[in-house]
Parts: sequence; C-alpha cells; structure tokens
Amino acid sequence: MAETNEQAPVIEATEQQAPVEVPAAQEPKKMLNASVAPEDFDWDAFEGGDIYGVEKEEINAAYDKTLSKVVESEVAEGEVTSINKREVVVTIGGKSEGVIPVSEFRYNPELAVGDKVEVYVESAEDKKGQLVISHRKARALKSWDRVNEAYENDEIVKGFVKTRTKGGMIVDVFGIEAFLPGSQIDIKPIRDYDSFVNQTIDFKIVKINQEFRNVVVSHKALLEAEQEARRAELISKLEKGQILEGVVKNITNYGVFIDLGGVDGLIHITDLSWGRINHPEEVVTLDEKIKVVVLDFNEQQKRIALGLKQLTPHPWDNLDPNLKVGDKVKGKVILIADYGAFIEIEPGVEGLVHVSEMSWSPRLHSAQEFLKVGDEVDAQILSIDREARKISLGLKQLTENPWESIREKYPVGSQHKATVRNVTNFGVFAELEDGVEGLVHISDLSWNKIKHPSEVVAPGDSIDVQILDFDETNHKLSLGHKQLTPNPWDEIEAKFTPGTNVEGTVASITDKGANITLEGNAEGFAFSRELVKEDGKQAVAGETLQFKVVELRRSTRRILVSHLRTYAEVKEKAAAAEAESTKKAVKKVNSNIEKTTLGDIDALAALKEKLEKGE
Repeated sequence: MAETNEQAPVIEATEQQAPVEVPAAQEPKKMLNASVAPEDFDWDAFEGGDIYGVEKEEINAAYDKTLSKVVESEVAEGEVTSINKREVVVTIGGKSEGVIPVSEFRYNPELAVGDKVEVYVESAEDKKGQLVISHRKARALKSWDRVNEAYENDEIVKGFVKTRTKGGMIVDVFGIEAFLPGSQIDIKPIRDYDSFVNQTIDFKIVKINQEFRNVVVSHKALLEAEQEARRAELISKLEKGQILEGVVKNITNYGVFIDLGGVDGLIHITDLSWGRINHPEEVVTLDEKIKVVVLDFNEQQKRIALGLKQLTPHPWDNLDPNLKVGDKVKGKVILIADYGAFIEIEPGVEGLVHVSEMSWSPRLHSAQEFLKVGDEVDAQILSIDREARKISLGLKQLTENPWESIREKYPVGSQHKATVRNVTNFGVFAELEDGVEGLVHISDLSWNKIKHPSEVVAPGDSIDVQILDFDETNHKLSLGHKQLTPNPWDEIEAKFTPGTNVEGTVASITDKGANITLEGNAEGFAFSRELVKEDGKQAVAGETLQFKVVELRRSTRRILVSHLRTYAEVKEKAAAAEAESTKKAVKKVNSNIEKTTLGDIDALAALKEKLEKGE
C-alpha cells in the first residue's frame, strides 16, 4: 500500500493555484477520480500524455499560466489595478497582487489605473498570504543608472520637491535625493520658496558627483532654453518705437525689468518718468501690467531697452508759452546739491536755484541751510531757454535787498546787536539781519591778545558790534567789538610808566624768561637776564619780587619789567658817587701839587737869572 501511495501522484489545489482548466472543445477519454482504485488507473494513458485528449505539454503550459511568476528580491513589472487615498494596488502576472503606499508615487501625480510600474518583491506572501512589494526600492535599485543615463542623454526628468533646505530645495529624482539650488529654481527672483514644496516639476540634471553620488538639478535651465527660443523670435520681430505690453518682473535702484512674454527688457530709471524720481517704486509695482515702447535693442547681446515716459508728451511741450523772465512761479524742492536746489514748477519741468540766488547774504552758504526736499517755495524766473529746456530761478529776488539802504540803516560808528553765524581763524561773521552780515576781525574782538576767536564767542552767541567800514559793491561790512569797551592800555600806560618800581609775582617760566603778574592783574614779561637776584640766584615760579618797568609796547600789548635793575641801579649810583668824590679829591691834590711845583720853579728861575747877571 505504501508503494502504491508513492507512485500515485496527488493533485491538490492551493490558495494560489486554480484548478486545471481543460479546453472545452476536447473531452477527456477518462476522468481521473480520486475514488478510482489504484489497480484500475490507466497508467499507460497518463504516461502517454493523452489522458485528457490533449498533449501533456499543452496541459503543463496551461497549468503554468495559472501560477504567478514571482521571484523574491528581484524587480518585476506590475500593473496598477486600483488607487485610493492611501494605497495603490499593483498586480504582477495578472494573478499576484500587492499593496503599495500612495506616498511612494508622490513624484508622479499623474499615476492612473492601467499604468505599468516597476516593483521590488520583498516577499512572495506575508502572514496574510499577500504579496509584499515596494515601488520605492525598485526605483532605488535602478535609480543611479537611470540618473546617469538621463544626464548623458541630456534628458528632461520629473522630480518631486520634498522639502526646503539651506540654499535651495531637496528633489526626489528616480528615488535619489537631488539638490536644487535656489538660483536654479526659476529665471525670475523667487519670493516664496515654500510654494514649490510637494510639487512635481520637470528638471534637467546639470551635475553628478560619481564619488559621493551627489546630483544637482535645475529647472531654470529648461526655462532658459524656452526663453532663448522666445527671445530669438521676439527680437527678430522688434522695431524701434514698437509698443509692447509686459509685466513688471523685478525692481532695482537703477531701473525696472519687464517680462515681455518670456523675454526681459529694462526700463532705466531715467526713462520711467519725465519728472525726477528717487526710486522706480514711485512709478511701478511688482507684477503690474504696463505698456512700454522699444527704445533700442541689441540682437547680439540680447538686450532690449524700453521706455515708459515716452508714451506721454514731454512736459515742456505743454509748458505755458506766456511764461517769461521776471514771472513768479510756485514749485516744490525735489533735489538739493551743494551748488543749489532743483525746483519742479510743473510735473517734469524743473528749474535750478543757484545758492547765490537764495539769499542776499554775502557769506558762502550751502543750499541745505536754506531748503530741504519737499519744501513748497515761490521763485522768480531769471532766465528761460525752451530749446535747451532749462530754467534759472531765484528766491532772494522776491525779498527786499537790504544793501540798497545800508548806509542809512547802519551808519559808520553806530552800535548794534548781531548774531554770530560762523567762527574762523581770522575772525567772526556776525549777522545784523537776514541778508546783512559783517566780519569782526580777530584784532577787533578784544583789547587783549587772543589766539583764536573761539576764546571770546561761539556760533549762535549775541554780540555787540560797531560799524567800522563799508563795501557796498561786494556787500561787505567791517565790524568791531572791542571798540565798545575802554582800552585797558590807556590805564596801564598811566599806571606803569617806564622807570616805575612795582611788586610782581613770577607766574610761569618760559624758555626766554618769565611771565610776571603785576598789580591789578596786569601781566608783564621779564627776560631771563633780568631775573637774577642780588645774591646771584635766578628767580623761580611763585616768588614775589620788586620789578622796574623797563618798556611799554602798545602794539603788542606787552609790559617789559626787570628785577635786576631794582638793585643794580642803586649800586651803580653809589659807585658813581664814590667815583665822583674820589675824582674831586684827586683833582684837589693834583691842584696843590701843581701850585707847589710852579712856585719852586719861579724861585729857581729867579735864582738862575741872578746868577746869570753875576749878582
């Protein structure tokens, strides 16, 4: 019985094996029945292969078709049979089904039932007897070869933007994470990177690092290729003066870039408005649709120069033809330079007010001291040139010229209050009224010697002045301040006459001598040789001594004194008196000697005479 069981094959149907289907056109001669006794089984027919009326090979082929050709750990092709929000069902060989999470197909939002996809067979069946497959792993196995193939063939690939990262985005391409630099996302600047996340976009592989398996992709490269084709077509049809419609793509400090339908043109800031503007944002906004005129284009450099203001008439063409020199106009300050200010009297029509035409004041001013941008002012037309489109304006002409009656209002010798406007090394500029100012020279600020006018006054101070002189032609006044106070040297000259002995204190020692503080806080100076004391020592700072006034120098406001002379002259007088007394005594002695000598001479002469006569 055991032998019989080994020889008799038992055909069983499993969950994955369907019953053998026999062609309907052919009926078997004998049916195999499990209840047939082994001794009654037709082994000859079975071994001959015609038990069912067909060849055995045909039966085996039909049976093989009922089995799923699934090999674990290999990639197979499957067909999508159904899709829902969470899963995609894929059939392999028409019999074996597996379920794949829909997230593995995020890169392909166009996936549909019936599409062929590659899957990796992880297991022929799980605990539930279901096929375990993965599309992500199948892509990963073939992705690197696929990426290199696409790179070599310059192929356009689809990629799923997974997330944003530093400097760009991470893109899923064939299951490989590729890097999309921020500069390669689009032709125009990107303001919202997050809007690209979870999007499937066409890319071009631009760089591969084989060693580290890094892939860099670009979407901009595809757009540039399309743009280049559109640019070539558009430029071939361009003409100067042609009016086009475009969209404001980018705004910079120097101009505006306009998208003309895939091709960019530039409106320079000077071609945006006939009037002066500080920034293009004053005229246009991003994504605004505007009409522009073609000013110029360079087919080789692929540059297109556009204009906006040229679509409207030039403001000078609409300027009042009756405007003439001397007319009063209103305007707004739109620009200030050191040399003057530009006043817009009508949109696009500007006039220059030179700094010299802003005030009657002769002092050199900067325009910023008078005006600021945005000020509304009245001005007078000084000149107008319609051909050159230039206007010169003046502000001071609308006010009275104070210099026309200057002598009557400020006669020489009169005293006035003035405001210090500027302090220089050589003096002080003081303003008597708006447009009238004069110079107080440093020598006329103080009777005392000063090194700089700032020792006496500061800008903004009120100062008393006296009119010293005029220069009406050049609008200049000479002013004095010290003249309003007594000259202290008149008192000094009366008090410290040369030869006067005064008491003084050595205040400070210098290279040449010492400064001496005298009575009444007057200051004198003694040279080093004049500081020698009677004991032969030199005077030191802080020492109080007697001094003799040697000289007064009014021009330099200097009192020269000497301590040496206070005692040297006494000695000289005593020595002189003694010398005189000695001289007189010597003279007296000499006189007596002279007389005695003469008498003797007379006696001898008389004796000689007698001897000669023989008496």
